[in-house]
Amino acid sequence: MKVFVYTLGCRLNQCESEAICSAFTESSFEVVSNYQVADLVIVNTCTVTTKAEQKARRMIRLFLKKAELVIVTGCYSPSFEEEKLTCFSLKEKASLLKLPEYLRNKNCSLKEAIKDFKRDSNDLFAFNPTAFSYHSRGYLKVQDGCDNACGFCKTSIVRGESRFLSVDEAIRRAKQLERSGIREIMLTGVNLTNYDYSGIGLGGLLQALLDNTSDAIRFRLSSCESDHVDDRFLRAVQDKRVLPHFHIPLQSADLNVLKICNRNFSVEHIKNIIDELRRIKEDPFIAFDVIAGLPGEGEKEFLTTLEFIKDTDPASLHVFPYSPREGTMLYSYPHPSESIRDERARILRDISNKQMERYIQRNLGREVEVLIEGPGEGTSSNYLKLALDSTDIKKGSLVRARIISGNPLMATVLEII
Repeated sequence: MKVFVYTLGCRLNQCESEAICSAFTESSFEVVSNYQVADLVIVNTCTVTTKAEQKARRMIRLFLKKAELVIVTGCYSPSFEEEKLTCFSLKEKASLLKLPEYLRNKNCSLKEAIKDFKRDSNDLFAFNPTAFSYHSRGYLKVQDGCDNACGFCKTSIVRGESRFLSVDEAIRRAKQLERSGIREIMLTGVNLTNYDYSGIGLGGLLQALLDNTSDAIRFRLSSCESDHVDDRFLRAVQDKRVLPHFHIPLQSADLNVLKICNRNFSVEHIKNIIDELRRIKEDPFIAFDVIAGLPGEGEKEFLTTLEFIKDTDPASLHVFPYSPREGTMLYSYPHPSESIRDERARILRDISNKQMERYIQRNLGREVEVLIEGPGEGTSSNYLKLALDSTDIKKGSLVRARIISGNPLMATVLEII
């Protein structure tokens, strides 16, 4: 049987999809890159914007024309009245890791097998796959759900309250990755800095992982909300094995907009965090999530955000146009028109391109550690996608290299040191 997995949304969704792919591959199923030849299609959906939901519906309709069966899971898993479609809720999502083994031992039709699997499966726990690797990097999910209640966001609604992997289990899975030859582990979660198993906090978890793995392992962090960054966290990231790459959901830098959106932090707090990260790490890659056209964002408020971006000088921006989400606090709240929102998003993306060009330019001549992810391809410790002057280095290796050139949006050619 051939399986195609289609993913929308965040890095966590991508990690979860790769875990599902790995489970099918390990059970001797063929995971394909072309949905038109697949017997089974799994769609891992996102509900962060209306466009994400629209794209999910459009792609599901497309897949239904070709595949024998389509499974829909993720944050937006609507109930389609389609004979060839089955929905796995977020609570059921984890059970998909056991689906390949179940299918391998069934002789009935795919449709009947999936129906039986849903009936028989009691594996309804938070999605915490065994640690796995993809593109030479290891992924370790340690947190799910969110205790924040941002006025524009459905995450806490669809994912539920924050839940954590135990410290001992996180260490066990990190060691599992290390034994498999992985040199870089990315910690992931819906709200990673919300991690607080037994009151240890993300900083405590990170320190425990550093203490219980060898010096050969380095750690990268996915998106980090600023309101949970504390001194324990800042002490842990001082370790040279924690990579200088930090992605911070800012959304807006205007205090009134932040208040309307129920974002529980101050702009001064984020500025202090950035200053500390730059004191700890040499010119780290710092990126912001920014939402254009939030409720309460007039021209003055938008300019405040632009001024903050100019003042803090991030390496990149991840720009979202605001999309009212049914069920959220701000669903019916007045907000800028789509034309104004889209123009602000365009301005922000142009700024992001210029910021990335600036960051690359000041990295020219810099020596960096590079994770080899394919022939002549790698990612630097500070998250630059790089082209190397050699295609013979083994995938998964770590090498020292010097950035010697770059174009406006992508660094670039390296020489191996």
